[in-house]
Amino acid sequence: MIGCLLNVQNFTFRRPTPESSHLFAHAVFFGGNQEFNYATKQEQDLALGCRHLIQNIIVLWNYMFMSQKLSEIIDPEERQRHIEVLKTSSIITWQHVNMHGKYDFNIDTDQRPFDIKCIKPLIIN
Repeated sequence: MIGCLLNVQNFTFRRPTPESSHLFAHAVFFGGNQEFNYATKQEQDLALGCRHLIQNIIVLWNYMFMSQKLSEIIDPEERQRHIEVLKTSSIITWQHVNMHGKYDFNIDTDQRPFDIKCIKPLIIN
């Protein structure tokens, strides 16, 4: 829905449901048929912590991405329309993430993914 409004391919927000967080956890923890195959409690805790970290990174990326897009909208009425859609949506979405991919977290300082100076003054009521 919001993906169409902001012209962002493969990035759609859905209405929040109680199952959203469970589906998200299963999407992130895809190996071993969502079973813990670890011998010790410490290994299980480490795997669970990694899953939570990945989920939090995706949610943070979603917030930053949407904030960046909202900050680029000049017309206040149009921005408010997008905000209203977001208010009825869930930021917990992951379909735009390749869970089987390899990732390079080195940031090119010449071309950062988000403009914090543009996002910071954004106020959403």
